[in-house]
Amino acid sequence: MGRINISSNTKWEDIVGYSRAVRVGNIIEVSGTTATDGDEIIAVGNPYEQAMFIFDKIEKALLEAGATMNDVVRTKMFVTNIDQWEEIGKAHGMFFGKIKPASTMVEVSRLIHPDLLLEVEVTAVVT
Repeated sequence: MGRINISSNTKWEDIVGYSRAVRVGNIIEVSGTTATDGDEIIAVGNPYEQAMFIFDKIEKALLEAGATMNDVVRTKMFVTNIDQWEEIGKAHGMFFGKIKPASTMVEVSRLIHPDLLLEVEVTAVVT
């Protein structure tokens, strides 16, 4: 059972020591994903658009690892304002409404940059 590391090719992976996603066997773990493109923060102030960008970014990592969003069994969402849960949940539903993975959304005091409104991790199992 080999290990495949999926890279986002950002400088932070080597500095911090992580991969965008890791596949071991049929299990894929996607690291915490934010609404960033390089050093640019996407959709500042808009939790729905940030979430949509994040889920699209996660989908690309899964595809590179040989999976699809249909293989996702778990999502974990860390949000800086739980009052925005409906907007974030709407985006989650756009990607996972039919898949219905186990899911968690919790409020955290802050993320790595004040303009980031949420961070999402997923686990996928390829069957």
